[in-house]
Amino acid sequence: MLKTILVAIDGSEIATRVIQTLENLVLSPETKVILCHVFPTGESDTELPADRPQPESARFSSFHIEQQLQSFQEQLSVKTHIELVAGEPADEIIRLANIHQADLIIIGSRGLTGMKRIVLGSVSNQVVEEAGCSVLVVKPH
Repeated sequence: MLKTILVAIDGSEIATRVIQTLENLVLSPETKVILCHVFPTGESDTELPADRPQPESARFSSFHIEQQLQSFQEQLSVKTHIELVAGEPADEIIRLANIHQADLIIIGSRGLTGMKRIVLGSVSNQVVEEAGCSVLVVKPH
């Protein structure tokens, strides 16, 4: 049984697919879901992939992100908690999963390939490699 699920939301269009994937899981009423967003610190002005949260100065402000998470929270039928943190996205997602003793992390991926993936990196890949629990990566259509 999944007792705790950490859902990493980055404010991009894939966030809705991530929530839909969560809703498709058969969850116990006792399952707790943590909806989290990481505001990156020290990022350059280069383009960021969807699985890296956008900086506050980008098109998604912290207010918008919080509203989006609250909207997702309202539509879910299980107990939820919101975590907004700042730091390196993959590291913070893993840290939150450890703090909450998550059984599963659900994260989106934009599906970057080739040089873009090499240059920009992939938060979802890093989370898969370093997390101490299972990770469900939601890909675009």
